[in-house]
This record gives sequence, structure tokens and C-alpha cells, in this order.
Amino acid sequence: MKYFFETYGCQMNMAESAALALAAKERGWEEAESSGDADLVLINTCSVRATAEERVFGRLAQYEALKKKRLAGGRPFTLVLAGCMAERLGDGIKEKYPAVDYAMGTRARPAFPHILEGIEKGCRRDTTYPWDTSSEKADFVFSSSHLEDGTFRSFVPIMHGCNNFCSYCIVPYVRGREVSRSPSSIVEEIRLLAEKGVREITLLGQNVNSYRYSASGFPALLELVAETVKDTPIKWVRFLSSHPKDLSDEAIAVMAAHRCFCRHLHLPVQHGSDRILEKMNRRYTGQAYLELVRRLKEAMPGISLSTDILVGFPGETVEDLEDTLALMEEVKFLYSYMYHFNPREGTAAFDLPGRIPDEEKRRRLARVIELQKQHTAERLKERKGKEALVLIEGISRKNADEIICRTERDEMVVAPGSASALGRFGRLKLSGIRGNTFRSKNIEIEKSCSKS
Repeated sequence: MKYFFETYGCQMNMAESAALALAAKERGWEEAESSGDADLVLINTCSVRATAEERVFGRLAQYEALKKKRLAGGRPFTLVLAGCMAERLGDGIKEKYPAVDYAMGTRARPAFPHILEGIEKGCRRDTTYPWDTSSEKADFVFSSSHLEDGTFRSFVPIMHGCNNFCSYCIVPYVRGREVSRSPSSIVEEIRLLAEKGVREITLLGQNVNSYRYSASGFPALLELVAETVKDTPIKWVRFLSSHPKDLSDEAIAVMAAHRCFCRHLHLPVQHGSDRILEKMNRRYTGQAYLELVRRLKEAMPGISLSTDILVGFPGETVEDLEDTLALMEEVKFLYSYMYHFNPREGTAAFDLPGRIPDEEKRRRLARVIELQKQHTAERLKERKGKEALVLIEGISRKNADEIICRTERDEMVVAPGSASALGRFGRLKLSGIRGNTFRSKNIEIEKSCSKS
């Protein structure tokens, strides 16, 4: 039996797809090269923005046609819609797209092995298959491993869900309330990854630094992770996404004390206007964010920061936009994910008055993008000529004799090299810049990857 997955959206979806693939392989399934050769097609979906859902609807229409063709040829396949769209739409999606056999929401993953078993036994969803994949009573269950075969980096989910209810965000409605994973389970997965030669891990959560299990909070977990990766092949640890209101001084101190934590942090600010931040229900001010940035830079000199910026929120004025630009000037992020307000039905901001016309939202977004381009160029120029430790991630698509590397500050570097260096660390000089990518003339690759 063969499976084929399509994954959209966040890193959590990528991690969960990896866990589902592992569950399939444990039953003897193989990954298909294309959907046309699969017995099971699974689309792991995102609901954060309407455009993400529209893309999946387009794919479902294509799979409707493929399923009819496959059925006529006597080779039907099972189509599973998984993730946030499945959680939001439930079994109702089957009415519009009958080709969907199962809508498997974010809390229904424990049903996946049973879906596989049903396919193996030739069960049809409308006859003998009994499993409920949309139960509102289901609790979220963490998988034991999220490692993709043959990779040297891995996501490690530590918590799931969100309690913040930012007024523009649909995540709490499709991911549910915060649930934290036990420290022992996290440590067990990290040790397994170390045994498999993983070099870098990323701790994941919708609101990762709100982690709390019993009396253990995020700083204590970071200490535990640092101790676990010590003297293993895992040299680097990252985490995301962080909410500014939950990043404590204790967590910063732990990061500063252990060099396994990369000197880069994605810290979504969303906006620079206190008035808009309050309407967004972010629960911090622009000044509080800047003070947090000051403490981070003081504790970890040289740390790079990236962020999310949302413009065109209902009621936003030109003065509010200027506050955002001023905050950007103060921080000078390495890069930003920038987007304009996209109303999501079911969120508190959906019915807010004062919507900004689309054309004006695009104009405001263009100003933010242009300023970020300037800041990115400045940050890269400051680093030119510096030496850096890098993890070698891939081969250049333009030149087979060049490798793609990443610094702990999340900067990309192209250097001469071959596939034999993949998954190893190296040292190089950031000798040139092309676009947003550094160039290096030479790289000294570590001799062994058995220890950190």
C-alpha cells in the first residue's frame, strides 16, 4: 500500500505530517512518488488565512476528477482532509466535495491508524468503517516522533493549542486550548533523535513559551533540553512561535547560559500602535516589546530577530502605521513576515467597523515591505566579513557544486561543496552578499558529527 501527503501551513503541520508518515511506515506502507500512484492521499491543511483554504479547495476539485478517473480504471483511492480546515469544517466538507472520505481534525489523529487498517481491509467509509474522526470530545495526543526519514533536523512539538484569542486569529478555534506535553516524553523523543544523528531540533507550539506541565514551565523545560542535548550530535536548538507577553526573563537567562540555543528568535510583534495592539488583544504595548528586545540583546549580544507584521487592521490610521514603521526602525529585524488584514469568519475582528479598503491595505503593506528590505540589507552588510558556524542543509538548485548553509542567526549562505557535506557543521567567512543570501569562498567542514 502507498500513501501521498500534501502539507500546507505552519511547521506544526509539517511535524504532524512526519508523524503520520511514520505511523503509515510502521504498518508497512510506502511513500508514493505521486498522488496518481497512491492508495491514500492526505491533505494536511491550514486555516490561518482564507487564501490558504482557497488553495486547498482548488486541490480538492482536482482530486475529485482524479478519483473519478481512478475509479473508472478500477484503482480507487482514499482521500483524507486533515488539519485545521478539517477541524473547522468537519464532515460538512464531504457534502461539497464527496471525494473526501475522512475529515480528520487536529484532535482526531489517533484515528489515523484505524483509517489505514480500514483501507488495508478494503472497508468503505459508508459501509463497515466505524471510526469517528470529528469527535468534539477528542483530546489532542502528541506523537512519539516527528522525524522525517533521512533528515538531520527535526521538529519537536512541546505544546498544542492557544489560549490568547488574538482578535484576528482563527488558531484557538481550530487548535483548541493549550495542552502541554510531558517533559519525559519530550526528552525521550530528543534522545531518539540524537541516536539517529539529528543535528538541530526546533521546539514547536502555537504559543511555545506558554508551556507548562504540572509545576514545570518553559524556562525549566529549556534547562532540561539543554542538559539532554549535551554531548550528543544535536548542537543547535531553536523554538517557535513565541508570544512577547510570555517570554520571561528566566527563559532569556537560560538561553543566554547555554550555547545550544541559537542566537536567533522569531518574536511576532504584529503592530507598533498601542491602540491597534489593544484591539488585536495582544496584551502588551509597543514600549513593552521594545524593552523585551533590549533585554534579549543585552543577554545575548549579536542575537538576530525576525517578526510578523499585520497592517490594515480595522480602524488603523496612517498615524498607527507610522508607529509600526517607527518600531521597525528601532529594532531593525533581520526579516519579517508581512501581510495585510484578512478577515476570518468566527474571529472577533471579523465584525469590527472601520475596514480598510484593499487598495489602501496594499499601499500600506508596500511601505512596510520596503522598509524591511532596507533593514535586511543593513543587517547583512553589518555581518559581511564575519566568520560563522553553519549547518549545511542542501545543494544549490542552480549549481551542483555549491551547498546551502544556515547560520545560528538564521542567515542563508552559499558556499562551494558537495552532497557529502549535508548534515554537517562547518566554519566559513561571510565574504559576499547576493540578494538576501551570503556568499562564501571556502568552508571548513567538521571532521566528525558524532558529538557536539
